[in-house]
Amino acid sequence: MKLSYSPASPYVRKVMVVLHETGQLDDVEIVPTATTPVAPSADLIGKNPLGRIPALERDDGPTLFDSRVICAFLDARGNGGLYPLGKRRWETLTLEALGDGILDSAVNLAYEARFRTEEMRSQPWMDGQWAKISRACAAMNGMWMSHLAGPLDMGQISIACALGYLDFRHDARNWRQGNDALADWFTRFDSRPSLAATRPRDAK
Repeated sequence: MKLSYSPASPYVRKVMVVLHETGQLDDVEIVPTATTPVAPSADLIGKNPLGRIPALERDDGPTLFDSRVICAFLDARGNGGLYPLGKRRWETLTLEALGDGILDSAVNLAYEARFRTEEMRSQPWMDGQWAKISRACAAMNGMWMSHLAGPLDMGQISIACALGYLDFRHDARNWRQGNDALADWFTRFDSRPSLAATRPRDAK
């Protein structure tokens, strides 16, 4: 299998964490891929018509995308147990969606600054994106700590990758303010070897 990869992508990071946690790193060839919303990689488009990473090429089927699909596939392939059964399953899926929602807003903010000139940027729109992130962090801090403190699952991985990306691209906004329990959990969870090995960085 081949994974279209960028070290800065939080969506790719989710996949990499799953590969680490399920012991499948040696089964996947990492393919560095440079792509942006305004200049998508021609090679990537051949694998994913949306031109987005991650994309996972398989030997026995179509290329898989997006990160949630790839993570579920890899978890099933490696018997990782990251999507538990029963009541906890729905909480796990909800937390995974919440983490991805944070990422969607955080990536949109980063793209706004990177690809739009200052006169074209919309401050109300940017404020709205950060408001979504702030509400999500407050909800986790107030309602989801018991789940986050439980056995490892995909919801925790998604949230950790989202918070790590906030530190990477939006550290000055300080998501930790008013979210002490969440910040303490993230400090502990972020020390896992799979998280330490996949911390985001800009490509050289």
